[in-house]
Amino acid sequence: MKIAVASDHGGFALKEKVKEHLIERGFDVEDLGTHSEESVDYPVYGKVCGEAVASGKADLGVVVCGTGIGISIAANKVKGIRCGLCTSVEMAHLTKQHNNANILALGGRTTEPELALKIVDEWLDTEFEGGRHQRRVDMLDQM
Repeated sequence: MKIAVASDHGGFALKEKVKEHLIERGFDVEDLGTHSEESVDYPVYGKVCGEAVASGKADLGVVVCGTGIGISIAANKVKGIRCGLCTSVEMAHLTKQHNNANILALGGRTTEPELALKIVDEWLDTEFEGGRHQRRVDMLDQM
């Protein structure tokens, strides 16, 4: 499985930790930038990750900015993307189980790395439940 990762400068340090963790778990990881803590614009990186997932170039994505808010908004502008900003393990579970989120957003300045890695693992290890949730996901995809 290929996972695209992207961040702005505020999420760079956490993105690097997430990337290393994903590689350790055996995933094929594509780093779409940014590659330093030099100031950049989060919409660029949310969009590029969204496009990678929507096009099938990557199976899933993880995006990180200072809070995770801006980059998740950017990723969700790409048709076919369901990006969930998660601040807890429970949210990670539910965003995959109920919303079939194909991109996970994290806050580099608001989420401790240890918790972020637990969130990533829960999101990756949770299956979409389907059933009544599929109808709702279909509605999201048609918006």
